[in-house]
Amino acid sequence: MPQILQIVALAAATIGTGAATLSVMNEDIPDLAVPEGDWAATGALDGMAFRIRGEDLSSGAELEDDIIFRNGTFQSTDCEDYCSFGWSDYQTKEIDGVIHFTTTAICPDAPHTVVWYGTITNDDVSIDVTWTTRRWYWTNQIRIRVAGKPTLLDTVSG
Repeated sequence: MPQILQIVALAAATIGTGAATLSVMNEDIPDLAVPEGDWAATGALDGMAFRIRGEDLSSGAELEDDIIFRNGTFQSTDCEDYCSFGWSDYQTKEIDGVIHFTTTAICPDAPHTVVWYGTITNDDVSIDVTWTTRRWYWTNQIRIRVAGKPTLLDTVSG
């Protein structure tokens, strides 16, 4: 009987320690913070498509993506290829003649959330992106910065 009690005590200690470890491992990382403001679903970028180049801020890896605005929705071809995100509603606001946009894309089949915030002018683009994967045992986030002159792709009807 004492041997059984020792096994039960060891199991309880292991489970208790494991539970504490799991709660520490699952510390959340917040999505990209988008500035407050008068965001509206204006469709101001509808019909535009850009090839953009960005950098993973952690690894320095260079990334290339096409982003498309159509009928009040947004799509990243990289996100679509990776997880079939589909089209996400986007919002805009204008400050001093510069259009700001934001969108949040959620993968329907996996725990991925991608938040975009950027400005687009005829000659320049600046975009910050976070790709966050949340699982019960860990959270991982990739931060991407896009800056420079985008390649304007053929416009799409919208």
